[in-house]
Formats: sequence, structure tokens, C-alpha cells
Amino acid sequence: MGNRDYTIKDIARMAGVSAGTVDRVLHNRGDVSPVSQEKVRRVLDEIDYQPNMFAIALARKKRYRFVCLIPYYMEHDYWHSVCEGVQRASREFEPFNVSLSYLYYNQADEASYKEACAQLRKKGADGVLMAPNFIGETRQLTLFLEERQIPYTFIDFNIEQTHALCYIGQDSRMSGYITARILMNHYKEGDELALFLNNQKDNPAEIQMQRRLEGFMRYISEHRETPVIHDVVLDKEDAEANRKVLDRFFESHERAVLGVVFNSRVYHVADYLHDAGRRMKGLVGYDLLKRNVERLKGGEVNYLIGQRPAMQGYLGVKALSSHVVFKRPVEPVKYMPIDILIKDNIDFYFEFE
Repeated sequence: MGNRDYTIKDIARMAGVSAGTVDRVLHNRGDVSPVSQEKVRRVLDEIDYQPNMFAIALARKKRYRFVCLIPYYMEHDYWHSVCEGVQRASREFEPFNVSLSYLYYNQADEASYKEACAQLRKKGADGVLMAPNFIGETRQLTLFLEERQIPYTFIDFNIEQTHALCYIGQDSRMSGYITARILMNHYKEGDELALFLNNQKDNPAEIQMQRRLEGFMRYISEHRETPVIHDVVLDKEDAEANRKVLDRFFESHERAVLGVVFNSRVYHVADYLHDAGRRMKGLVGYDLLKRNVERLKGGEVNYLIGQRPAMQGYLGVKALSSHVVFKRPVEPVKYMPIDILIKDNIDFYFEFE
């Protein structure tokens, strides 16, 4: 239909229901039969109904407080990018009386995560954007939020057994599956694979990495090639210890020419390769950290898997605003693209149009 302003009475007439029914559907007030709701929704879709959001916000004069629960971050790291997207959305929805505050936790520290969750319970909010971590503590927090009818969205990692408003992030297992496919395109008989894992790989905080690894191994098991695979365990913090581990590994495994790092720290391996004057035939890592990108351009890293962290943060706040402020439906899952970056296309990559 042509663009025009439709009143509630227009929509009611077209749907064959009362104006009160249309009003209840538009504002999510309930007490509408499924049949009537479907009639109204069908008309809204047909006319591409867009409510006047500014008028709604000004009429209500209600303030909405959102809380963002994420790990501490440093400049140029993954979570810094997430916060840039959150801040962009916060500025966009500020005219609609939306304000946003942060709670931080140490990513691998369960006590720190529990403390942040406890602060959130005391703080109160109209909506929560969270990067969930330890599953047990997250389930306790989400039960608390659900009892108080506080909607929450997940970014980066999904815990399916909860009732999140939506999840925004990659399909972790599929990204691992695709990573294996990329590497195995370089495989020749006799080549060996190195899985560069961190020393906290079994920590419950490393669920994202564990799911990527599951997807990676699924691809390997589904195909005929059965390369020798080595687990190379590195320390998240100790660069000198890592150098010794990598020295010993490469000196004794000359055929280990394919490798993958399942977290954001592929630069740990790439820095070593650069300093040692070595190259692997294929090395894949995750996330467009500044140091990762430098090593991609330098040739030590062959591929980076991007997952649009800034877009995740932005869409997380947008989903909460759509649901809480504008009473609009939200998609339960929004998977981010699995972006494959090489040195030839990295300079053309951006998250937002």
C-alpha cells in the first residue's frame, strides 16, 4: 500500500476489530484473542505500520534504565569494540529517555562474575544486556530477572536453557566448523595440525572457545583426511613461557604447518613466528584486534574470523529498546556473519554502514 499515516481507527476498520483491540495489540497490553491479534498483525504487516516513536516516548515521559554486564576491557580489544557499539546505540536511543550504565567483571574469575551479578540484583534495571559467562551463576541471575519480569539479551555467547529476549552473536560451533574447512583446504598428506589452546581451556569461562573447538573437530571427523593433531597449551599471560613451549614444539614437529587459535590471541603465536623467522602454511585466529590485524598484514596470520563485536553491542541495546520502550517484537536469535578476513580485504572491512 502507498505510504500514509494510518490511525488506530483505520487499522481497526481494515482488520474488522474494535479500536480498543488495536490499541491493546500495539501496546502489548494483552487481553486479545489469538484470532483478533492475528487480524491486526496481518494488517500492520500489510501497511508496514511504523508508530511515531518520538511521540510515544514524549507522551509517556518514562525513563528507562538499562544495564550492560560485560568483562573489563583494554583499548583496542574485543570488548572495547563491543562497548563502542553499545555507546552508539545509547546515543541513538537517548532521545527516547533511555539511559545505560555498566557493570564489569574479570572474564576468567568466577568470584568477580558473581560479584557483578550481585551488584546487578541490587541495582535494578528495566532491561539488561549481558555477556554471559559461568553458566550456573548466569542461570541464577536470569531466574532473578525473570521473576521480576526484567528482559535481558545475550551477546557473544548464548545459554540456550534460559529465556533471554534474544541472542546476538555467532554460531560458535559453526564458526569452528568453517575454520576447520579453511585450514583443510591447505592440507596435503603428511601435514600436521596444531591447536593452540590456552592454559584455562577447561575453565567454565571458556565456553565460547570450547564450542568452537567442538565445531572444528566435527568437521575433521566428517571428512576422510585424518591429520595428526597436536594440542599446544599456552599461558594467557606469560609470553616468555610461551616462547619456550613454541620453541620445543616447532623444533620437534616440523610437519605442523597448519594451526588455529580459538580465542582473540592469535597474535601470541604470530608474534613468535615473526620473531623466530618462521611461517606456517595456514594459521587462523579470531577477532580483529589491532595486533591480530598487524600480523595478518605481515603474513604471519593467514585468516582472521570476525564476528562484529560493535554490531553485537549495538543490536543488543536496540533489541532491549524495541521491546521495552516501543513494545515491538524482537527476533529471538540474530546470528552475526562469520566474516573471513585476509590481508587483501582487511582494509575494506567495516562493521557499520
